[in-house]
Amino acid sequence: MSRPVIEIESVVRPEWIDSNGHLNLAYYVVIFDHATDALYKALDIGDAYREETGFSCFTAETHTLYEREVHLGDRLLVKCWLLGSDAKRLHYFHEMFHVGSGERSAVQELMALHIDMRVRRVAPFPPDRFEALRRAVAEYAPKALPKGAGRRIALPG
Repeated sequence: MSRPVIEIESVVRPEWIDSNGHLNLAYYVVIFDHATDALYKALDIGDAYREETGFSCFTAETHTLYEREVHLGDRLLVKCWLLGSDAKRLHYFHEMFHVGSGERSAVQELMALHIDMRVRRVAPFPPDRFEALRRAVAEYAPKALPKGAGRRIALPG
């Protein structure tokens, strides 16, 4: 059975509220970015990996859907799903839920590229990381895409 790789919680801050009285769209992305950092750490391709190897991941494409308003003080839960990977890419998906009601408020689908920081170009994952990601995909990837995923972003082929 598939499950999220990791879950993180956040609380909507006053400075994130826009003139419409709800979470500004940019701050959904901030919360999702914190989730990405946690996902990368869980997959052992985060900051420590970059410092140790000189490789990192850069987001190449995102697709965000806003489904329900989020307001000041709302407690949020983000579930991070691993959808796939290949030699140079990572495909993943975040779902944001209101903690109290359980309603889904937003989703974000992302494609990241593995980067050699010395030349700042796309490069294959080292064999050990590639194998670890392959195992993680086998363990965590859902059998069917979560609702809202796959609309216009996917691994080629």
